[in-house]
Amino acid sequence: MNIAVLSGKGGTGKTTIATNLALLLEANYVDCDVEEPNGFIFLEPEDIKSRDVEVEIPKIDQEKCILCGDCIEACKFNALAKTKNKIILFDKLCHSCGACGLACPTKAIEYTKRAIGKIEEGKRGNISLKRGIMNIGEPMAVPILKELLKELSEEGINILDSPPGTSCNVVNVLHYAHRALLVTEPTAFGLHDLKMAVELVKRLNIPFGLIINKYDENNPYLKEYMEEENIELIGKIPFRREIAENYSKGQTLIHVEKYRGYFQQIIGNIEEVLL
Repeated sequence: MNIAVLSGKGGTGKTTIATNLALLLEANYVDCDVEEPNGFIFLEPEDIKSRDVEVEIPKIDQEKCILCGDCIEACKFNALAKTKNKIILFDKLCHSCGACGLACPTKAIEYTKRAIGKIEEGKRGNISLKRGIMNIGEPMAVPILKELLKELSEEGINILDSPPGTSCNVVNVLHYAHRALLVTEPTAFGLHDLKMAVELVKRLNIPFGLIINKYDENNPYLKEYMEEENIELIGKIPFRREIAENYSKGQTLIHVEKYRGYFQQIIGNIEEVLL
């Protein structure tokens, strides 16, 4: 069972929810926010192993190249350009589609690999922890996500800590998800972006429930929308300074007795509503 934890916007507490649930459920944790992965700060894995994520890029044999420009016309991502004397490559625009090699009439194009990030794996007790890390300056996270998610454990539960927002990165994560937990905050911005996340999981036909973080009983932003859309409320985490202080120290909330109950209630509702 793969459960994606996502949010329409950043800063809602998605990683707080995902890491605490992973510990309480003893579920495998996968940090899919490859641009800013921070789940390991809270989960503190041991015996971390790392491997590079590489993509193929064209390598042009200038002696065979006749400067016909067919490769440039074949490239839909503007990764190739023609100068007076040679074809040049903008490697970070390349999508590794292979069209340029197919178009080249003199077979002047071969392929080499370059690293765009890495996958790290570790353990915490019986829990498997994974994360993807994109190299600084890289524009495309999808190849790292695909490598990160292609060998998910088929035993137990995998918590997929999704990137924020509703971009193509999130869509790629949701393709692996059987269920989704949407995390929001009771603000105008939170409601605006929650609506986009709800629309996304509905289009992908993924059963989902809602968790409200920084909950305030006096805030009316979410109640009417939840009733209109018939959204199941899975749980609430209160708006407390102490929670923010624990988070800033890299501490998980389930180890604070008075907050552990909130996550136990969430798990009970997940089992009742989603599983």
